[in-house]
Amino acid sequence: MLSALAMRAPVGQKLPEAVSRSNDIGSKIGINGFGSFELFGYRFWITSTHIALLILVIAISVLAILANRVIRKSDPYGKPGICMVIIETIVTFIDNTTMSNMGDEHGGKFRNYIGTLLLFIFISNISGVFGLRPPTADYGVTFGLAMITFVLIHYNGFKYQKIKHVTGLFDPIPLTPINIIGEISTPISMSLRLFGNVLCGTVIMGLLYNLLPQFLLILWPGAFHVYFDLFSGAIQAYVFTMLTMVFISKAYNGD
Repeated sequence: MLSALAMRAPVGQKLPEAVSRSNDIGSKIGINGFGSFELFGYRFWITSTHIALLILVIAISVLAILANRVIRKSDPYGKPGICMVIIETIVTFIDNTTMSNMGDEHGGKFRNYIGTLLLFIFISNISGVFGLRPPTADYGVTFGLAMITFVLIHYNGFKYQKIKHVTGLFDPIPLTPINIIGEISTPISMSLRLFGNVLCGTVIMGLLYNLLPQFLLILWPGAFHVYFDLFSGAIQAYVFTMLTMVFISKAYNGD
């Protein structure tokens, strides 16, 4: 597969049909460049990931504005509409999840971030249903999200434990290298877990759409979208945010 994607036909000679089809698949499931610009002597590319991120940020911002308008216009003493019920369900779920995992003392400080993180990852994971390449199938995105969590972990560790946050790495002394590796591997493992699962679904769906006969594409891929985009997307978003809450809680509790 990889060798086929790398093949190029000599000038004036057509690619074999299988190789041409493989190149077409690669262009659909890979990260494609749509333009570039130079800045300070370096060339930067605008890719499908940037475009998808821009669309998702705009979509999430519009949804947030609409939700705010629904909340402002709702009657606190009247019967809530369907939109208000959905908003209350999402907010209640985020509040309960944050408070139960981070405690009443600290959960309120992080619920906005946890809620934003959960919604962003979930919408990114399911964006394949709407024809976009999921941004979370790009390791640059998942690693960036994991690094934010990594910074929050150690910020809260130093804030609440002070110097003990560092000295804890040397307890016990024989396990110091393992403790240090464990801290460094946190953002790597979190980012690779999310990236690998989303990329797997993206590749499989790309292969299904390009290799199966057209008459099988009417209903069959829908079931795979339900699993790889909706179900798996929701699970991976929940796992990432749950790990974020657990690691931050561990940092300020000193466990």
